[in-house]
Amino acid sequence: MVLFLSNTQFEMRLFLTLLTLCSFFLVSSVQVKAQNQSLIVKKTSSPIIIDGLLEEAIWSKTEKASNFSQYFPQDSIPAISDTEIHLAYDEEHLYVGIKCFTKGNDYSIESLRRDYSFWGFDNISILFDTYADQTNALMFGINPLGVQREAFISEGGRVRSGFDSSWDNKWIGEAQTVEGMWTAEMKIPFSTLRFKKGSKKWGMVVYRFDSQNNEISNWIALPRNRVIMDLSYSGDVVWEQELNGTSNNISIIPYASGSLSRDFEDLDQTTHLLKGSAGVDAKIGLTEALNLDITINPDFSQVEVDRQVTNLDRFEISFPERRQFFVENADLFSGFGSRRANPFFSRRIGIALDTSTDINVQNTIYYGMRLSGKLNDRLRVGLLNTQTASQVENDLPSFNYTVAAVEQNVSKRSNIGAIFVNKQAFNTEDFSGTFNNYNRNYGLEYRHVSLDNKWRGKIGFHRVDSPDDSKNKNSHMLQMVYDVRKFRLEWVHHMTGAGYNPEVGFVLRNDILLFSPEASINFYPKNSKITRHRVGLDLTWFYKLGQDDNIYFPEFSQVEKNAEVFWNLDFRNSAMLSLNLKYEDINLLEDFDPTRVQDDQIFLEGGSRYEFGSISLNYRSDRRKVFSYRIEPIFGSFYNGSRYGIRGALKYRFQPYGAIELNYNYNHIDLDAPFKTVDLWLVGPRVDLTLTKKIFFTTFLQYNNQSDNINVNARFQWRFKPVSDFFIVYSENYISDPLDQLESRNRALVIKLTYWLNL
Repeated sequence: MVLFLSNTQFEMRLFLTLLTLCSFFLVSSVQVKAQNQSLIVKKTSSPIIIDGLLEEAIWSKTEKASNFSQYFPQDSIPAISDTEIHLAYDEEHLYVGIKCFTKGNDYSIESLRRDYSFWGFDNISILFDTYADQTNALMFGINPLGVQREAFISEGGRVRSGFDSSWDNKWIGEAQTVEGMWTAEMKIPFSTLRFKKGSKKWGMVVYRFDSQNNEISNWIALPRNRVIMDLSYSGDVVWEQELNGTSNNISIIPYASGSLSRDFEDLDQTTHLLKGSAGVDAKIGLTEALNLDITINPDFSQVEVDRQVTNLDRFEISFPERRQFFVENADLFSGFGSRRANPFFSRRIGIALDTSTDINVQNTIYYGMRLSGKLNDRLRVGLLNTQTASQVENDLPSFNYTVAAVEQNVSKRSNIGAIFVNKQAFNTEDFSGTFNNYNRNYGLEYRHVSLDNKWRGKIGFHRVDSPDDSKNKNSHMLQMVYDVRKFRLEWVHHMTGAGYNPEVGFVLRNDILLFSPEASINFYPKNSKITRHRVGLDLTWFYKLGQDDNIYFPEFSQVEKNAEVFWNLDFRNSAMLSLNLKYEDINLLEDFDPTRVQDDQIFLEGGSRYEFGSISLNYRSDRRKVFSYRIEPIFGSFYNGSRYGIRGALKYRFQPYGAIELNYNYNHIDLDAPFKTVDLWLVGPRVDLTLTKKIFFTTFLQYNNQSDNINVNARFQWRFKPVSDFFIVYSENYISDPLDQLESRNRALVIKLTYWLNL
């Protein structure tokens, strides 16, 4: 097979493929919409006291959303314990009244910390799709003790990665427990909710976990193969009067911080350095639907550090974004491409890698500006610009980052998106490091979801423009998924050119063409301890394009193939078990040390071929219990040797004041000589204390002998007002070898105060 095409041939075939698939998708869109329900929201002029009791007269006059349907353990029956949702509003706020009926008062509570987990704990989540376009939503949740959580929902809620709990905003809620139920009230400012002036209808999704019945229920029934937050299964919220919208609101969030730190590996530092810093964030509502976010000299020292991982793969690992500035409407910028090749990955901005500890550290951001929202019902826009400081230690200049994205709806659930990313170097004459003066990425995508939600997929084309002379700076991908209750089919192919290097993106590997079909079947036993079996097969073939001057595989050839058989079981008590059998056939494209700890001259040679397989078993226990655990043993061949190991977690909750958790990952790797047999340990004990709903203390330790590092991090947080916090953060890294002679690498103590002020 020969796949080398001229640019004209390639672009023509891509265009024809796009045209054919768009026609197919549009035809498949003519489907029947899922059954809907509606709730009329009454306007009130009487004050509502948020105490969780629902004693105000307005609550007896409102309509209620009730008659919930069970989602788990079965998806075809009414809920065992029903739920009632009441809505009311005035000029400034949306009010939510909640009644969750139960068979007792033995509730399961994770902790008093905000942004708790949904699965396994009593709570309710309400999602508002303020444009009723089944694209994005804001989630507000509460549990029987009045602990709040919120999240930003993207990608229509159809994939779990579309849930982002890093989003934070100002609202209040309280709850009470009474005989036979728990009740709650929420007060959400309209300034928190972006919507169009004159709105008549929103979409609403409601789902609840009832631990005593071990039941998940929804307002709108949906099948088990759908994600619980799927906006396609939303009801209508109909306003008694058209919404006037909100005035152009402005929120200012200043911060001040001080730090005491020392880098012991820098011989020029002989004492601890005392530093002070201040900055400000601003949220400006230009219209009801368009928001301008500004950050000046931002500091993210309070953001929890990344959990370390044992990396046995050949590629870089992607960590999630947690910094608040980059979170809201993040899907508009980061929703392009795929996990294998994404043109924009916000963690490339303002984060540098400490090569001695393999831990990401801050690089100063001078400012950031983000304009995002809707221009009309069908057009969504985003513009992001930031400037970072130079990195003298890495011999890199200051860079400016600009990202522009647009998303135009072409049907009820489908859209066309375009993105432009530019990284521009400044004052380069003072630096001699290897860097491009600019790196630009252009991209165009079509994303499709059929009206009955059975078909979804995307097709996209991206290109990089940079000064280097590398070949084939293009990337294109196609994904199609057919998903129904009984089975799921997926087809993916992805081409990433040798020169496709978006420096503000994330690319797993270059000069590769892959094909990956996947199929799975669902079985739903009745009257059984198992509520679902899911059996499937995932296949992947990788072909080298041969345009990167690789000396081992200069021409088009198959360099890798993988096959995975999986069997997943969901138990009625909410435990889960999965069995995975994996086969890999790999031709190494370059020298590689799978353990990453051997001497420099010891490695598997590029051009060599290895076939190996493994078996893994993953069991997660019932998370409603105060003691829960996850265990995953794995064993099998590994390149020219063998590997066995075990990973998982142990967790004990002293409800509701916190938990003690131990995460562990052990790998024993025995490769042929001259490799040394290694035992890789990654152990991370964590203590999480929630003394009240406003005071939290978290401390954890990470021991990782693969990176020869022990990391200690402790964080105290006092939320003295909504979205206003006082932090004390201590962190230290140690050289772990030898363990009995710990030597500090670096140390830092940070104090930070933030305050949210509405103007």
